Amino acid sequence: MSHPRGLLPLSGLEVWERFSFLGMQAILVLYFADGLANGGLGMASGTAASVVAAYGTLVYLVSVAGGWLADRILGSYRAVLYGGILIACGHYSMAVPTPAMTWAGLGLIIIGTGLLKPNVSSMVGKLYGTDDDRRDAGFALYYMGINIGAFLGPVVSGWLGQKQGWHWGFSAAAIGMTLGLIQYVIGRRDLAGRKHGAEFALPPSAMRRALWIIAGSVVAVGALAWVLTAAGWLTMSRFVDVTSLVSVVAPVAYFVVMFRSPRVSAEERGRLRPYIVLFASSVVFNLILFQSYSTMTLLAADHADTEVFGWEFPSTWYNSVLGVAEVLAAPLVAALWVRLGRRQPHASQKIAIGVVLGGLSFLLMAWATFGREGDGAGWTMAAWWIVGSYVLLGTGDVILQATGMSTTTKLAPAAFASQTMALWMLSIALANGIQAQTVKLYDQLSAPAYFGLNGAVTVVAGLAVLAVVPWLRRTMAPVH
Repeated sequence: MSHPRGLLPLSGLEVWERFSFLGMQAILVLYFADGLANGGLGMASGTAASVVAAYGTLVYLVSVAGGWLADRILGSYRAVLYGGILIACGHYSMAVPTPAMTWAGLGLIIIGTGLLKPNVSSMVGKLYGTDDDRRDAGFALYYMGINIGAFLGPVVSGWLGQKQGWHWGFSAAAIGMTLGLIQYVIGRRDLAGRKHGAEFALPPSAMRRALWIIAGSVVAVGALAWVLTAAGWLTMSRFVDVTSLVSVVAPVAYFVVMFRSPRVSAEERGRLRPYIVLFASSVVFNLILFQSYSTMTLLAADHADTEVFGWEFPSTWYNSVLGVAEVLAAPLVAALWVRLGRRQPHASQKIAIGVVLGGLSFLLMAWATFGREGDGAGWTMAAWWIVGSYVLLGTGDVILQATGMSTTTKLAPAAFASQTMALWMLSIALANGIQAQTVKLYDQLSAPAYFGLNGAVTVVAGLAVLAVVPWLRRTMAPVH
């Protein structure tokens, strides 16, 4: 399709990274909520969903550090490589059936994903010029690769986890990430920005000082967490609350740093203002999207029909519908943008449309569950309700995320290239931080009220963005 050759190894890496990450995440909330006798951790449903959201928050919070390390110390190629190695080690740790190894593995995955996610997306952006009309289409194809992994991961890890044992599912995720690393190294010659060091490297003395500070901070935080846990203060609930607080503070602080940095020109600073609106749109949308691996997973496990012609399939396979929807939608969206060329909708309009579709997906679930809870605990909904919800959500995700990543690379100040992509990841961290609190209501509200409230707020937010498109178009110029 006349795209740069480097798009293939980067998309291939994301196939396997998403295979491992989302395959594991498809069973994580069920593993947390399962009884101790069945090999789970015995958490209540709301607590399990909240912990999964806190985990997602930390994954994307660490993206800020990963973007900074790439820009100032490691370079994007090495940051992605080291991140992938840590992710693989984390999944291998989770394959060991002990709670201690589960938490250690999650810690490694958090750090590794923080290194990999913002920097691999920035490497895609470096394959295209800012005025290249193929750019949004390229990101849509890249996002299609992501969602091939998003489809396969829950199918493989979900079946192994629910049918053979949770840690068998975690083992499949480990093997997937290993395959991703192998093909990434093989295709390295076609990657733009593959340098031995960072593009905006610190002076040697400052670099040594920064490395000592990073190492000391990691040790200090680990020691403090151990002391507070031993003293009984750092409970799981308080840990989730602290994580949510940090998810709010981090993006605010980061925007302040970028606005005040002498490395950012007045023109670049002007383009950051409309970016705040796009950032907020991503927060609202991802508050819905990431519940596909918490409340939607719990709903499917408890109430979705999982039988076809007398054969029962794992409820986690519903998570793969999201990946299928995005794989099918991505080339259609990419082809549409290429065909429209300069006549395609403005980036802010695309993002607003994505937000509205996300809200409609939850409104559909509110409709599907309305009046059903009176049927008793054993009520079942037809498969097409969840399939329809995921089709709406997946289509919205392709439109919003591909456009959002592309626009981020266009609006990013030159000195904060990877870090601005990390800021986009912080929108996901903030969404998960908010979700860690809101999903606690899942056990307290009826399903129609819970999904209806989430969906209505999201639709209103998308319509609000559409209302300010003229201002966004003007302030984002020449970005379109």
